[in-house]
Amino acid sequence: MDVHHLVKMANQIGVFFESMPDREQAKADIATHLKKFWAPRMRQTIVQKMDGDETQELLPIVREAIDAHRGVLV
Repeated sequence: MDVHHLVKMANQIGVFFESMPDREQAKADIATHLKKFWAPRMRQTIVQKMDGDETQELLPIVREAIDAHRGVLV
């Protein structure tokens, strides 16, 4: 799985939800979207690559969402 493609897709999701006034809800919604629409392998890859510091291009809100909701994503 190409991590750069996953980062690009995750950032697109992040841009959409970042405009929400409630940042905590936005992070929860990002995680929910990833859980609903990404295959388990995709979610596991982005989490593993983030842990390995291979996803520097992730938007802060996406990184925060993955960190905060890691339990439902892996």
